[in-house]
Amino acid sequence: MSSGRVAGSERPFRMETIMRTAKRITSALGLALVLAVGLVHGVEPAPAATTAKEVIYGSQLMTRQERIDYRARLRTAKTAEERDQIRREHHQAMQARAQAQGMNLPDMPPDVGGGMGPGGAGMGPGGGMGPGGGRNR
Repeated sequence: MSSGRVAGSERPFRMETIMRTAKRITSALGLALVLAVGLVHGVEPAPAATTAKEVIYGSQLMTRQERIDYRARLRTAKTAEERDQIRREHHQAMQARAQAQGMNLPDMPPDVGGGMGPGGAGMGPGGGMGPGGGRNR
């Protein structure tokens, strides 16, 4: 193959063509990688309050837009006290709306949380792997 021809072909074999094609493919792959990394790093995770499946008190009486607006108000509240005030006002509004429609809502909104944080149940007594129980007494 030192003659510069591919076996069975009349066209001359050009190394420049192969190198140009290889450079284009490498450039395209590099660009795709940079874009993919940029997209992954450009996406910020949603705040924890919006990712959890939070039940909104009286949501069955609200439109989709009202639920979106309510969540946005909670998200933009600066303090826990401000969020509690928003929840209390919302609770009163939903009670009034339910009464106007002849419906009954539970008197208390569902508890927020339920995880291992403050106010949540966590494992409870005897649920850990510490001393005092287990299979190998």
